[in-house]
Amino acid sequence: MKALTWHGKHDIRCESVPEPKIEDGRDAIIRVTACAICGSDLHLYDGVMPDMHKCDVMGHETMGEVVEVGRENSKLKVGDRVVVPFTISCGECFFCQRGFFSGCERSNPDAAKVSKMWGNSPAGLFGYSHLLGGYAGGQAEYLRVPYANVGPIKVPEGLTDEQVLFLSDIFPTGYMAADFCNIQPGDTIAIWGCGPVGQMAIKSAFMLGAERVIAIDAVPERLRLAEASGALTLDFLEDDIYEEIMELTGGRGADACIDAVGTEADASASWDSRWDRIKVAAYLGTDRPHVLRQAIHCCRNFGTVSIVGVYGGFLDKMPMGSAVNRGLTFRMAQTPVQRYLPLLMDRIVNGDIDPSFVITHRGTLEDGPALYKTFRDKQDGCIKVVLKP
Repeated sequence: MKALTWHGKHDIRCESVPEPKIEDGRDAIIRVTACAICGSDLHLYDGVMPDMHKCDVMGHETMGEVVEVGRENSKLKVGDRVVVPFTISCGECFFCQRGFFSGCERSNPDAAKVSKMWGNSPAGLFGYSHLLGGYAGGQAEYLRVPYANVGPIKVPEGLTDEQVLFLSDIFPTGYMAADFCNIQPGDTIAIWGCGPVGQMAIKSAFMLGAERVIAIDAVPERLRLAEASGALTLDFLEDDIYEEIMELTGGRGADACIDAVGTEADASASWDSRWDRIKVAAYLGTDRPHVLRQAIHCCRNFGTVSIVGVYGGFLDKMPMGSAVNRGLTFRMAQTPVQRYLPLLMDRIVNGDIDPSFVITHRGTLEDGPALYKTFRDKQDGCIKVVLKP
């Protein structure tokens, strides 16, 4: 089958790989009808995430049609249309039973390896390195779905692929970011990053009752899309973000701040972002947490900092004195997608949101390598890429 494979930094190829097979009775094989390139994939494209192997199949935002099921899988049948969560979860362990599916204790066969770095292991993920299971991803013609009796959600009649595809990751992630903020009537929510997850967080914050959303980015088309959703926008290359947020909130700060950027914050944003970039280039640091520092400073006393941008290692020069002395709450996670799927599917069915509004580029798997570069370099107004194998 055709698939997009990793061959090193900035080297994604469309090539032939073996088709997946049923390996466990709970497995399912889906024929991929739509998949997407995620901002998290760019951390692999840029060589930031360790333990990628040549020819690893990329992708974790996937949906399609079931073409084969294992003998122990009674949930799915051949012909079902399903969306596949990016988190692989058994449904039976301590964490899955409590709804924390992204903390699954069974789905990462490389748990011992990643525990040396993080202290413990999260769930396995599709297409996201051999620290997180080495599972083949879904930017391919077919995908094996482990524990398919737990993860995939069936798509109701009448909904298109593009309306539901983002239930695999960015819609639940953006919604979780807003959900973590414990939004109350009258709240102001500040969101750093107006990429696809940030856009979903903006929509979700308003759905959950925020009075005002402040969206921060520097890419014109992203800012325009945020404004179209009702957000007030700030350009971090033009505006002093701290001063602007303080002025907009009467000196109090935002009620909650969402970091939807993560480890690869723009190196031109400030002196500390430049210093972060230098340290990473010199192997003196692992991440560039400028956005998180700024979010802490811009959050009001006893407010919440919600972190959904990906970080991989140890963060440097964090203003913990500010956070501790002002009573901030931190909420963060890889999204337990399965926890949110029924609620968010209902949101789509009821017409509360059509997540396809972020799509700017479409292509085939053969177009994938070029579209990775377009997305990475923010060329041609690219906000979100959908591929149709």
